[in-house]
Amino acid sequence: MLDLSQASLPLTFKTTVTNERNHQSDIYISAERPLVIFIDDQEIVTLMTLGMLPEALVLGYLKNQHLIESMDELFSIKVNWDTEKALVVSKNGIKNLSEKISKRIITTGCGQGTIFSCSIDKVYHTKLSTTKITQRAIYALLENLNTYNKIYKSAGAVHSCALCQNTEVLIAIEDVGRHNAADIISGLMWLDNLNHKDFIFYTTGRITSEIVMKIAQMGVSIILSRSGVTQMGLEIAENIGMMIIARAKGRHFLLFSGADRLIFDQQQ
Repeated sequence: MLDLSQASLPLTFKTTVTNERNHQSDIYISAERPLVIFIDDQEIVTLMTLGMLPEALVLGYLKNQHLIESMDELFSIKVNWDTEKALVVSKNGIKNLSEKISKRIITTGCGQGTIFSCSIDKVYHTKLSTTKITQRAIYALLENLNTYNKIYKSAGAVHSCALCQNTEVLIAIEDVGRHNAADIISGLMWLDNLNHKDFIFYTTGRITSEIVMKIAQMGVSIILSRSGVTQMGLEIAENIGMMIIARAKGRHFLLFSGADRLIFDQQQ
């Protein structure tokens, strides 16, 4: 069994601000911390994160970047916030690790995301389901999701992501970057062996190529977003058969891909 630390930290901090009337008040702001990932003492990347479930973040990141293919490759993940390091120890070394990390691409992710070329190469071989979704389910899910952004309501400056099934929210995560929240969900899915063809991934952030690739690695074929979609994100989604529903808020949404999979059962 993978040996994990339990190093979650407080997610908000209290600070004093002055408004336009020169009145002071205490408010909460989001945490933001650097976490440097090492694999067998080799530095891989620095992630800027809220500090929620850092072990799942590291595991999901390594999985989504195809730096590892199985948890059996790892002995432990230990996070130490005093040194701001996540130390990943493998059992027998990671095959072709230097080659895999030799080419980094800085993405449009909040706090700057990073992807490796090996993950881009594999995304087009991903086989996704053709699960359908109803208009009624979209509206109900959006309503349910409103109750899960606690950190945003308290402190702002974070993105929310969630793994959903029909109208139920299974996992809800907030972080300073939506790519971090996606990686945490991926790590939790791997740890809990969650794998169903009808999962839906929700994000408050924009759907970029990086997000599409991460969600594809999870085996999820539907993305629902409160924000928009980029040209490259849409292009990859169309090529791999991913359904994108964006600008979704209240009873409004825009369907960008997968039109044959949406059942209009509640038209106004």
